[in-house]
Amino acid sequence: MKMEREKQRELLHILEENGRRSAETIATMLGTSIEEVKETIEKLEKEKIIIKYPAIVNWEKVDENDLVTAMIDVKVTPKREVGFDEIAERIYRFPEVQSVYLMSGAYDLSVVIEGKTMRQVAQFVSEKLSALDSVISTTTHFILKKYKHDGVILEKPEDDKRMVVTP
Repeated sequence: MKMEREKQRELLHILEENGRRSAETIATMLGTSIEEVKETIEKLEKEKIIIKYPAIVNWEKVDENDLVTAMIDVKVTPKREVGFDEIAERIYRFPEVQSVYLMSGAYDLSVVIEGKTMRQVAQFVSEKLSALDSVISTTTHFILKKYKHDGVILEKPEDDKRMVVTP
């Protein structure tokens, strides 16, 4: 039994929103059988359409983890035949690197890294990233506070419970 394309897209949206939902719940939401949901999820995992089921953690609330996150704009010289792919691969292989994106605009790549200190991030940029052949320039932006991550609001402000007083 094969799930129609529209239901498959719905299934992906459901899992993207909450990867812990059971096959039973998803089947009810889609109006299909549990077996069809399980078969489709297995197929999507094998095809690497579903890559991972991540948890979103608000690390600011965890005392023992004070990592520094930086977004680095990188201008590079693409290489003939491979374009930006080769340099992007060299960059994403560093363990500090969390994400690498090809961008349009003033810079070619956007790199997100994590380090224990600002000094560690600076060392990564100066000793590893800037030292790569194709890298022309970098601009580093330190993330000071995260309000929303991957579509999830990390901390909602409490509603003001004070009474309105008018003269």
